[in-house]
Amino acid sequence: MNPLERRQPLSDLLQDISDDPDPEVTVGEIVHRLGRRSFGALLFIFSAPNWLPLPPGSSTFLAAPLLLLAPQIAIGIRGPWLPRFIDERKIRRADLAGAFRKLIPTLQKIEKVSRPRLAFLFGPIGDRLIGLTVTLLSLVLLLPIFLGNMAPAAAIAAFGLGLIQRDGYFAVAGYVISAISVGLLVVGWNVAVAFIQHIAQVLGLA
Repeated sequence: MNPLERRQPLSDLLQDISDDPDPEVTVGEIVHRLGRRSFGALLFIFSAPNWLPLPPGSSTFLAAPLLLLAPQIAIGIRGPWLPRFIDERKIRRADLAGAFRKLIPTLQKIEKVSRPRLAFLFGPIGDRLIGLTVTLLSLVLLLPIFLGNMAPAAAIAAFGLGLIQRDGYFAVAGYVISAISVGLLVVGWNVAVAFIQHIAQVLGLA
């Protein structure tokens, strides 16, 4: 790993990407700048915006890259592979900088208190388990559930931070929030089924 990359916090790296004078940046350039931390950083970048005010359907758009990246973690690929049409896709730097500006302050606070710990949650088995869990959570993000994307997105963001910092506390938080996400999904499904059955009874269809 490049010594400079090891020292530079992710928040500083995102700020550098935002401040570059080139008006456009490709997804491949972002991945290259992130280096060995690409997987964790990309999980965070594509999940955290779900907590920001976004247009309808944004969670589905953000889940697509996650569904491409998470299985790669699950099968043990060391660096992210992206198809050329995604790798070469250009993004307006102003749009990217706007999103990063909202995320960087929180990230800076996290970096001050985070450190490598609970290392057994990572490695060949731990990383694959995180990848599998994030794959399943990403499928949930694709579903058009009102406010149903917030808990899965929070879990994925926690896993991303865990991979970046090798901080097991974030991995534990990711698993806990994942369990909560499953519980909320089950409750939401039962409520939806009960509502449909009630409407059917009112209309005399059942």
